[in-house]
Amino acid sequence: MLLEKLESIRDRYFEVEKLISDPGIMSDMKRYVKLNKEYKDLEPVIEAYNKYKDILSNIDSAKGILANEKDTEFRDMAKSELEELQKDKEKLEEKIKLLLVPSDPQDSKNAILEIRAGTGGDEAGIFAGDLYRMYSKFCETKKWKTELVSCTESTVGGFKEIIFNVVGNNVYGIMKYESGVHRVQRVPKTETQGRVHTSAATVAILPEADEFDIELKMEDIRKDTFCSSGPGGQSVNTTYSAVRLTHEPTGIVVSCQDEKSQIRNYDKALKVLRSRIFDLEYKKYLDEISAKRKTMVSTGDRSAKIRTYNFPQGRVTDHRINLTLYNLQPVMDGDLEEIIEALQVAENAEKLKEGVSTDNK
Repeated sequence: MLLEKLESIRDRYFEVEKLISDPGIMSDMKRYVKLNKEYKDLEPVIEAYNKYKDILSNIDSAKGILANEKDTEFRDMAKSELEELQKDKEKLEEKIKLLLVPSDPQDSKNAILEIRAGTGGDEAGIFAGDLYRMYSKFCETKKWKTELVSCTESTVGGFKEIIFNVVGNNVYGIMKYESGVHRVQRVPKTETQGRVHTSAATVAILPEADEFDIELKMEDIRKDTFCSSGPGGQSVNTTYSAVRLTHEPTGIVVSCQDEKSQIRNYDKALKVLRSRIFDLEYKKYLDEISAKRKTMVSTGDRSAKIRTYNFPQGRVTDHRINLTLYNLQPVMDGDLEEIIEALQVAENAEKLKEGVSTDNK
């Protein structure tokens, strides 16, 4: 059964290999880009398939020796080898099952991160700043490039809102688990009685849409320019370099004032606008997933409380998978690997369950 699946994937791999070298396909850039991505995605499966075939062949050889060989030493060697091969086969089968789990087609994309202060007043803005620092540190460890799009600073530190791009390998596939409401429990700097307050910030992770994902009509976009402003709204320059784009059909508004150049601000704003429009359709896909999955991992419900950071106890809890760690400070310093890996394992387990139930129908 598994071998049959792998052989059909191998056939598709060779078919795609032929298609991407076809001049007719190369003239259709949208299709060419999709086929190239499919080809790259199939490569790890084909590599695993080749290893699997080798193991099966070696198992047959070892069984043949045990069936026909009379020499005791040869038989012992074959028996030992067969045991090792069976273990390798089981491990590889588990790996292949995960490789065959349909991945989110957006996982390989770059991402746009949006952090907004929620309930909790000034403390929520400070916490939004802490989350920005946490993600910036995490991106550094992954060797990803970050680029600020826009931000509105809070009067006492932190941000009311901050939006930035993250560029690197499989950024969205790793960062998508962070979408939702993050809650903090601690004594705020502004608290004089030493009481613990609860504040929140909302994180939205959007897959960066490219030109092939969505057809954006320029006549549907209204462009306004204005002077960049700093904290409290004061003007920081006298040129109209800041850009505000309004997509008339959806009412989506994006502003960018980080660059001194109006052209650069326009390009950044357009990238975010395209991604937000694409995200409207993408949310429908995520809602379908969330209806199936109990863990609520990487779903469309971005208003759900996903994580609590408790400073008095040094504790961080991810509510989707009931994971509690007592290493809050390293997490706030960008050490998110353990949490994200646990979420990936939970999601893969759900996907495998879906695959099994689909196969049994």
